[in-house]
Amino acid sequence: MASTPQSFANHTRWQPPLHFFVLPVMLINVIWAIVVFVKAPDRNSGWLIVVSLALLVLVFFVRLNPLKAQDRLIRLEEKLRYQQLLSPALCQQAVALSPNQIIALRFAGDDELEELVTAVLAGRLTRNKEIKSAIKNWRADTFRV
Repeated sequence: MASTPQSFANHTRWQPPLHFFVLPVMLINVIWAIVVFVKAPDRNSGWLIVVSLALLVLVFFVRLNPLKAQDRLIRLEEKLRYQQLLSPALCQQAVALSPNQIIALRFAGDDELEELVTAVLAGRLTRNKEIKSAIKNWRADTFRV
């Protein structure tokens, strides 16, 4: 991804060990535990289901918690960026942006940020996908979790 400029089409970040190994293994483990319990229901096979579900939930929290921390940092960075680039009136209105809208707008280049923030606040762009698709000069974010 480093050699290709980041864009809407390629900005999704996949972590192959997590997305294509750990998650499928944990899901298969839950399914296997259920199969074992159905074939031979007892305390051990029932406990295997509980442990398998706990591991699956743990994997999701291991992924989601850093993403939440990252989103808080993005909101702070963008608030500072808005103060530098937007008019004071628009900067005050930007308080009404949802966290998801702020996170989507982080990819907008400095030259088009004001136009996009205005469009989002006016309700012309509402969903993350719409906001990201409207960006002409993509500002890469390669330090994501």
